[in-house]
Amino acid sequence: MSTKNEKQPQPEDVERELSDFLSQRFGDKVKIISPLALPETEGEDVDNPPKEGSKLNFNLKPEELISYLDQYIVKQDRAKAVLSTKICTHYNRVRRAMESDKKGPDLIGSIKNNVLLLGPTGVGKTYLIKLIAKKIGVPFVKGDATKFSETGYVGGDVEDLVRDLVREADDDVELAQYGIIYIDEIDKIAAAHNMMGADVSRTGVQRALLKPMEETEVELKVPHDPVSMIQELERFRRTGQRDASRINTKNILFIMSGAFGDLGEIIKKRMNEKGMGFSAKISSQKEDFKYLRHVKSEDLIKYGFESEFVGRLPVITVLETLAAEDLYTILRNPNNPLIIGKKLDFGAYGIDIRFTDNALKALAQKAYEQRTGARGLVSAIENALLVFEKRLPSTDIKEFSVTEEVVRNPEKALEERLALRGDPKWAELFRRVANEEKNAVFEYISNNKSSLSERYSLKLTPSRIDLIAAFYCHAPTDIKNVLEQISRDYNRTKKLELRFFQEQGINITLDDDAVDYVIYNYSQVKTGVDGFFPRLVSDFEHGLKLAREKTGRDHFLLGRDAIANPEPFLADLIRRSLTPSLPGEPGEADPAS
Repeated sequence: MSTKNEKQPQPEDVERELSDFLSQRFGDKVKIISPLALPETEGEDVDNPPKEGSKLNFNLKPEELISYLDQYIVKQDRAKAVLSTKICTHYNRVRRAMESDKKGPDLIGSIKNNVLLLGPTGVGKTYLIKLIAKKIGVPFVKGDATKFSETGYVGGDVEDLVRDLVREADDDVELAQYGIIYIDEIDKIAAAHNMMGADVSRTGVQRALLKPMEETEVELKVPHDPVSMIQELERFRRTGQRDASRINTKNILFIMSGAFGDLGEIIKKRMNEKGMGFSAKISSQKEDFKYLRHVKSEDLIKYGFESEFVGRLPVITVLETLAAEDLYTILRNPNNPLIIGKKLDFGAYGIDIRFTDNALKALAQKAYEQRTGARGLVSAIENALLVFEKRLPSTDIKEFSVTEEVVRNPEKALEERLALRGDPKWAELFRRVANEEKNAVFEYISNNKSSLSERYSLKLTPSRIDLIAAFYCHAPTDIKNVLEQISRDYNRTKKLELRFFQEQGINITLDDDAVDYVIYNYSQVKTGVDGFFPRLVSDFEHGLKLAREKTGRDHFLLGRDAIANPEPFLADLIRRSLTPSLPGEPGEADPAS
């Protein structure tokens, strides 16, 4: 295996090794014929090519990341706070080090903020880390610790995760070296604490993880892999250059997670809270999870982890078990991918599907009874809607309301829906459910108005919140995409003011309600809000020029009523222009606006 200081092989050496390998494997039937290779650029450092500047642009603060996670993750306040703080600190330290003119001191024994997540299945561990990686903008890969245990303790699979990080970064090695590697079910590689002797297969995997979790150089080309060698040789022939051959794991963040089902018992014994003999209390696994918040390194070592491995996971946090009410809150969240995904499923057949509040509660209860956390929501939704997803596309039904009855007895509800297909009660029910959904979205945005307004630089007036809710209900998406669209359209609409001045010589200001009116009516058309400009000129060019001639003013404030009904507005404006204007009258620009 290659070592860190091993000299880079020359193309002819690689070719000779490949020829020997192919000869042993296939005899004289296969040969390599090599054209002339281009020479290597003099002085080029192939292992450490010159960098063009860092691609990491990170200055997020912990409270900002917490606020972002709150939009998607229910409960888990402690875990969100710990993860946001330590991950933000990690990346801000990296950024400060890169921005510094001088290389900072290489601290011996410096420990990365690698994280260990403890908690039962289905509480959102993977989803939480994916959201963080997406928000930060770094590549993310997930591995399963059980896979490592199958391959022994050579460590090849561990290094494969680092190589996967490079592929996830589109072969951008510099970006990959700031990525996040997430390993689930890490509790499965703990040595069995009830067996005698060393559990070599599991402790070996732990040792294989030690160096990558701290700092090591990982070869990007798999050693002794003929395909990798051939690809490298071909690239050298074409370009005369070689790929960077290694990636350093110093700044790669490792996050581990597991259910740790028996750990609570170990902690309870340490805390002397378990009775003896006939006084012993019988507790469920669920009750044992409450002890996880008191976990210490010694508990993990007793569980079956080596002390060196535990030492490389300085940050430990616990995720809470989700109750039925928490699962209901997940479904009610407008950013919930499960409901959005089901809307997309039915939308593929042109069917608009909406969920009543009672239906969401019934789904949450069924999921909770499965004792698999949020994962149970998927099967609960599928069990309730599969018969409808199969049958409705073959009918003319285009509006479908999911009620509590649908969740409780899908077959009976489908039979009734088909038997009374033409009954107007279904249309009335759909309108009521759609309005209920819009009100719920309005409430969500209102409750998060401050953070959303700051994040998307939008003034969230009641009318604009209503607009956002309408857009959300019109097309299956999350709040983030709607707000980004509204923000883009707002900026484009405001640019029309400058365009009107440049072409007509008159200053106009569209107030927020007017802008919302334009976005609502023009955002969905092919031309977008830019298509409003010809109408703006047609409706207001002559009237505003006449008002300017009569009053000498060249700045006019246009509200929603003016945009919707320009003729009455202009008639009133011209009439008033014959007499001195008073502050607040139509067309009077507010200096404070």
